[in-house]
Amino acid sequence: MKFFVDTGDINEIRELCDTGLVDGVTTNPSLVASSGKDFKELIGDICTLTTGHVSAEVLATDYRTMLKEADVLSAIADNVCIKLPLTPDGLKACKVLSSNGIATNVTLCFSALQALLAAKAGATYVSPFIGRLDDIGQNGGDLIADIVTIYDNYEDYNTQILAASIRGPQHVLDAALSGAHVATLPPKILRQMSQHPLTDKGLAGFMKDWEQTGQSLL
Repeated sequence: MKFFVDTGDINEIRELCDTGLVDGVTTNPSLVASSGKDFKELIGDICTLTTGHVSAEVLATDYRTMLKEADVLSAIADNVCIKLPLTPDGLKACKVLSSNGIATNVTLCFSALQALLAAKAGATYVSPFIGRLDDIGQNGGDLIADIVTIYDNYEDYNTQILAASIRGPQHVLDAALSGAHVATLPPKILRQMSQHPLTDKGLAGFMKDWEQTGQSLL
């Protein structure tokens, strides 16, 4: 499973990319706004920190303007992935961009049928928002499983399932068990995934015993 970090904080991205565990970055208008930086400048800076895809979202809602904005964003760096809303205009733009070899991420997916349309439009990624479904009493994990089943039924669908709106480590586990290709998650959650109280306890015990030997490796 690939891990994308979902943030507009350049320092967080740099620190996590240095771990070697990050395969790409996703952004959205809200994250860009919270960064306080110029959108194009921010995307350019992020693209220098990773060779993986960096999702940059169009702001237009009509097809023609989406394509114009996509041209601007694609020119920033080779690893920019154009993020498009899962609307008729967004799907139409996705088909054109995908046909021209431009990476796309179709976002705000809340149903398996929407994901089917994204695959038919040639999307590189589709982003089901599992946390937001859980928020309204539905099961986001079931959506991932349904999309996996549909995509597995058709060999010509190459769209990767990018689990989004991750609320905690359990969402990452559920998505991985269901077969999602990517999880995009806030920095805090990526760090939480390495934590376990028994790991901490065991390490403390090892260190205590080692100190008693009076030895050093350096």
